[in-house]
Parts: sequence; C-alpha cells; structure tokens
Amino acid sequence: MNAAFDLLTQGHAVAQAAAMLTEEFGLSQRQAYRYLQEAQAIKRPVPVSAPSVAVTVKVPEDIATKLRVHAHATGSTIGDVVSRAVSALLARERRRG
Repeated sequence: MNAAFDLLTQGHAVAQAAAMLTEEFGLSQRQAYRYLQEAQAIKRPVPVSAPSVAVTVKVPEDIATKLRVHAHATGSTIGDVVSRAVSALLARERRRG
C-alpha cells in the first residue's frame, strides 16, 4: 500500500504504477490496481508495525473472559489489547526508574 501511495505521489500514472508494482513485488495486475485504488483514498502512508510473534501466557479464567469481552466491545483483538496494556505497563516502569 505504501509503495502504491509513493508511486502515485511521485506523479506516476496509475497504469505505469500498476506495472511497477507488478514487477517489483510480483503482484498480479488486479492486486496492483487494488492497492493503487486504496492508496488513492489515503492522505499519507500507513504506519508499518513490527512483525508479531506468538506468546502463550496463562491467566485466570475470569481475566481471560474480561479480556475477550473488552476486545470484542472495542472492536479490537486480544493481541492488540494485551500489547497496549503491556506497553503501558513497561512505560510506567521505565518512568519509575
């Protein structure tokens, strides 16, 4: 998506940008055009997050239930909720020294 956005902001025509995406990333023409269409609808590149890895933890059942309910209610995933919570905890701990 970001590559498509960059090509469009550099002034490449959609057909030319599609050909470049197909060549560089091995996309089908159809997929390249989909990315270009999505890229036309955004105002800036989308943030790229670090790759995720699986981590298994054991928590009490009531906590797991509350976590599932919260994730569902906020339209998020359990992984996102846990990531934000752990990040906030670690940031607090760093501030404490």
